[in-house]
Amino acid sequence: MREITLDLLPEDCFAHIMSLTSPQDVCRSAFVSSLIRYMADSDTVWEKFLPSNYEEILSRLVSPLAYSSKKELFSRLSKPQLIDEGRKIFSVEISSNKKCYMLGARELSIKWASHPLYWCWKPLSQSRFAEVAELRTISWLQIEGLLSTRLLSPRTSYGAYLIVNFADRAYGLDSLPSEVSLEVGNFKSQGTVYLSRPKIEKQSLESIPSVNRIKAMKSKVFQERQAGPGERKDGWIEIKLGYFYNDEGDEEVKMCLKEVKGEHLKGGLIVEGIELRPIE
Repeated sequence: MREITLDLLPEDCFAHIMSLTSPQDVCRSAFVSSLIRYMADSDTVWEKFLPSNYEEILSRLVSPLAYSSKKELFSRLSKPQLIDEGRKIFSVEISSNKKCYMLGARELSIKWASHPLYWCWKPLSQSRFAEVAELRTISWLQIEGLLSTRLLSPRTSYGAYLIVNFADRAYGLDSLPSEVSLEVGNFKSQGTVYLSRPKIEKQSLESIPSVNRIKAMKSKVFQERQAGPGERKDGWIEIKLGYFYNDEGDEEVKMCLKEVKGEHLKGGLIVEGIELRPIE
């Protein structure tokens, strides 16, 4: 019986096989032979890694992308792109080709944010958005974000993170723990966190084995022993708001951080936005 090699497969069959792997696997396969490289670089293969609604996403970009192939388009979308008049950021996670979103501060509901006595809006060179929100002084701190699950990748576990920083003058933010929560349908996760610069993390949902974690996220209420803020490579600090499993549906993800129990004043929190990204 004659052995069938990848070189002899029809392009559509090869594309289907490659679509069951990952973008990184496809790139590695290109070193096998020149013919495999040609097929691995084809639009047929890379279109399967693009979001099914990638044309609609391209229409929402602030700056149009120039690309000569679907592989190049995937590469460009794997880097953060401003969409929706600069109020959100979209990207594709390169290892899993899952969708990632970030809601800018202007896309969030921040209590009293329109009042210049309590909050100020300003550009910041470290931010990818045109402006961020900086807390002047307030006693009632409440930040909320909403996103439809239909915008995210189905059958995927997601984490939501508030992206912040602290001004040199920051005060009163860690006097009491802030409450964090995330709701999707009848699922709710909740916890507490002290708003301070990163410290050594404690156990969180990420330390639970993936199978058990999905079960926990599908239960109605999950009380997490919330880890503290974590420093990112881009210089910002992220605060975990919660995790959820996105099945297939159209529901709203409701994310919140608040500290409304203390009557003391607090200030110096800089808010860039809320990021939603896949977790393993």
